[in-house]
Amino acid sequence: MRQVELLLNLKDIDLEVDVKLKALIAASTVCLSAFAVNNAAAATRDYISIVGSSTVYPFATVVAERFGRTSEYSVPKIESTGSGGGLKLFCQGVGENTPDITNASRKIKSSEIELCAKNGVKDIIEIKIGYDGIAFANSKKSPELDVSVKDLYTALAKTLPDGNGNFVDNPNKTWKDVNPALPNTPIEVLGPPPTSGTRDAFVELVMDEGCDAYPEIKALKKADKNKHKAICQGIREDGAFIEAGENDNLIVQKLDANPNAFGIFGYSFLDQNSDKVQGARIAGVEPTFDAIGDGSYPVSRSLYFYVKKAHAEVIPGLKEYVSAFTSEDAIGDEGYLADRGLIPLSARDWKLVRNDAVSLTPNL
Repeated sequence: MRQVELLLNLKDIDLEVDVKLKALIAASTVCLSAFAVNNAAAATRDYISIVGSSTVYPFATVVAERFGRTSEYSVPKIESTGSGGGLKLFCQGVGENTPDITNASRKIKSSEIELCAKNGVKDIIEIKIGYDGIAFANSKKSPELDVSVKDLYTALAKTLPDGNGNFVDNPNKTWKDVNPALPNTPIEVLGPPPTSGTRDAFVELVMDEGCDAYPEIKALKKADKNKHKAICQGIREDGAFIEAGENDNLIVQKLDANPNAFGIFGYSFLDQNSDKVQGARIAGVEPTFDAIGDGSYPVSRSLYFYVKKAHAEVIPGLKEYVSAFTSEDAIGDEGYLADRGLIPLSARDWKLVRNDAVSLTPNL
C-alpha cells in the first residue's frame, strides 16, 4: 500500500515539474522571440545596407569606400533606387531585411514619416550633408543656352493656357516656339522618373515657380488648389520629355551623343563630366559651385540621408559610418566631398548636423 502511495506521489511531483518546466519553456520562448524581434537587424547581417538617391549615391560611395579601407568594418552596400524608392524601402520596417540608411535629394515627406511610424520605424535621424544644384545641361558640342524658369515650364508642362480661358495640351515643338530668342531645335529633354528626388526638386523649384508666371494659372491658387497643382506639376508625355531612369551617367552619355538634347541632373554630375556637357544659365546665372552655395542659382536644393536609431546599436559600424560621413574631413569646406561637387553647409549648420550625427538623436 505504501508503495502505491509513493508511486502516486512521485507521479504528482513529475506532473508538477512537467507543468512548471513547460511554463518556463513557454516564458523563455516569448522572451527569446521578443529579443529576436528587437535585435532582428543583427541576426545575420554584418554590413551596412544603404538605398536611395542617385544624386547622393556618388558621395555615399566615396565615403563607404574610404570607410571600408580605414576601419575594421565591411564596406557598406549601397543601391541607387531614387529618393522616393529608397524611402519606401526604408519605411518597410525594422530588421535585417530592411535598409539602415536611405539617401535623399529632398526632405522626407510627412506621408513617408507616417508610413515609417505605421511599420515601426519611429526614431529617425535626419542628416543634412550639404547642397546641390539641378543642372539643365546639353552637349559641349552645342550652343550654350540661357533660359528662364518660365521658359522651362512652358517647354515641359503637360498643359498650358491658350489665352482664351482654356487649358490645352502643350503645343510647343521647338525651343523657338517657347521663346523667339531660343534656338529652332526640337524640345527633347532627358529627365529623372517620379521616384527620383531630383524630379521632385525640379518640379518644386522650376515647374511650381514657372507656372505662376502665367496669370491664368496663378489665379487658380485661390479658386481651385487641386487644379492649380495638377497644371503646375504635370509634365508632358508626348515624347518631348523622356524619363531616363535613375542613372545620371547614362543621361550624360546620351547628351554627348545627341547635340540637340538636354538633360536634368545634379550639379555633381555636371562637374564630373565638364569635358562632355555644359549647364545652361537659368535666369542669367550659371550653375557653379559658388552660385549654388550663395543661393544665386535659382535651382538648388539640400541633400540628406536618414538613419534608423533602432539599427544603430546592432549593425556593426553603423554609428562609425555616420560619424565618418559627417566629419569635417568629409563634408567641411575643405572636405574631400567638396572636390566631388558637394556644396558644403555653413560652419554653424555643420556643427548642428554633427551634433545630431554623433549623438544619433532622433530629430523628426
